[in-house]
Amino acid sequence: MAIVDAGRLVALVTAIFEAAGCAPDEAGRIGRYLTEANLAGHDSHGVARVQRYVDWLNEGKVEAGKTVSTIVDTPSLAVLDGHYGFGQTVGPQAVRIGIDKAKSQGLAAVALRHAGHLGRIGDFAEMAAAEGLVSIHFVNVVGSILVAPYGGVDRRISTAPYCIGVPRPGQAPLLLDFATSLVAEGKVLVASMGGKPVPPDALISPDGAKSGDPAVLYGAYPAGPGTRDPMRGPGAIRAFGEHKGSGLAFMCEILGGALTGAGTTGPDKRFCNGMMSIYIDPKVVDPDGFFPGECAEYVAYYKSAKPIEAGGEVLVPGEAEMRAKAKKLKDGVPLSDGTWDSIVATARKLGVPEAVTTAALR
Repeated sequence: MAIVDAGRLVALVTAIFEAAGCAPDEAGRIGRYLTEANLAGHDSHGVARVQRYVDWLNEGKVEAGKTVSTIVDTPSLAVLDGHYGFGQTVGPQAVRIGIDKAKSQGLAAVALRHAGHLGRIGDFAEMAAAEGLVSIHFVNVVGSILVAPYGGVDRRISTAPYCIGVPRPGQAPLLLDFATSLVAEGKVLVASMGGKPVPPDALISPDGAKSGDPAVLYGAYPAGPGTRDPMRGPGAIRAFGEHKGSGLAFMCEILGGALTGAGTTGPDKRFCNGMMSIYIDPKVVDPDGFFPGECAEYVAYYKSAKPIEAGGEVLVPGEAEMRAKAKKLKDGVPLSDGTWDSIVATARKLGVPEAVTTAALR
C-alpha cells in the first residue's frame, strides 16, 4: 500500500499527461479530477485510470485539446458534441453552459454526446451546486458492454452512471452518485490490482454463477501493472438492485445515449460517454424560500433514525464522500500497490522525472 500526498499526486498525474502531449491546463484538470475521485472514495474513477487514459490517448480513442461544439442552442436547451475530447475538459464546458442557461431561464437541459470518459459525475453535480443549482445527470458509456441486465447473463448495458446534486446554503451539497451496475468497472479494476475486493456476487459468469473474481470480467491478466481489458473476460458485472437497477440503467442508455446522439452501448461502436443533464434554479421554482429549510428539516429527521449497529450512524447522500475527503487530505491518499506501480511505470515510460514521482509519497 502506498500513501501519497493529495497535492503532489495531482502534480504527478499532471506531469504524466503533459508528457503524454496534453496542454498544461488540460493536464492539470485531469490530475485534479482523478485525484478528487480518490479523495471522495471513488477510487474506481481515480488515478487507477492513469495508464488506461494514456493508452487511449495514444490509440486515438480520446483526443486532447478539444472544445465542445453546439448543435442545437435555445435559451433553455443545448445539444453539444465533445468530439471525443477528454471528459475532464469537455464535461466542465458542458456543465458551464447548463449552469449559465439555468441561471438565465430557471431551468435548462444539456445533451452532451461523444465525450471522452467523464470520470466521477459527482464532480459536475458539485460544480452546479456551488452555483446554487440542483442538477440531474443520466450517463451512458458507448462501446463499453460490461453489465448483464436483470434476468440475463450476457452483457447488454454499460455501467450507466446516475447522479443528482442538491445545494445547501453554507454546507456541502446533498450528492447521490452511483453506477447502476452493482459495482463500477473501475472497482473491479482496482480489485484486480490488489485493492479492495469486490463483493462475491458482483460479477456473473456465462453459466449464471455469481463471483467476485476480476478474471470473470478481464479474463487471464498478468500480475503487476499490466493493462486490463474488460472486454476480454467471459462474464459480466451485475446490475444493482435486481430489476430496479437494471431498469434505471436501461433508461440511462436511452436518455444519456439515444437522446443525446451519443448512441447506446453495443458492439463495434467507438468508446465515448453521453450525458443528459437537467439544471434547476431553486430560487425560481421556490420564490418563498421554502426549499432550504425543508431540506434541512428532512435531513435532521432522516439522520435521527436509530442505527442498526450500536455506535453507527445514518448518513445522507454525499456525507461519506465529504468525510473521506477530509480524512485523506489530512492523512494522505491510500493507493494499492498495483495502482501505484501502474502510475510509476507510466511516468517512467513517458520520461517524467523520478523526483516528481517519489515526492508524492508520504
